[in-house]
Amino acid sequence: MQQYCPICNSRAVGKVGSDQFYCWECFVEYSSLGNQIKVYDIAEDGTLEELEMADIDATLI
Repeated sequence: MQQYCPICNSRAVGKVGSDQFYCWECFVEYSSLGNQIKVYDIAEDGTLEELEMADIDATLI
């Protein structure tokens, strides 16, 4: 099954863990469990910061 990024709809997605993926186009990590998707920004120290929908909209502008 081909994964698509929920933010930019790119197919340039790699698997980084169990149900976790990374998009090489918009540089976010996301997890997919059933119909729930959580999107994370990767901080400079490598930690994940969950993005809210308002944050996601701002990154697309």
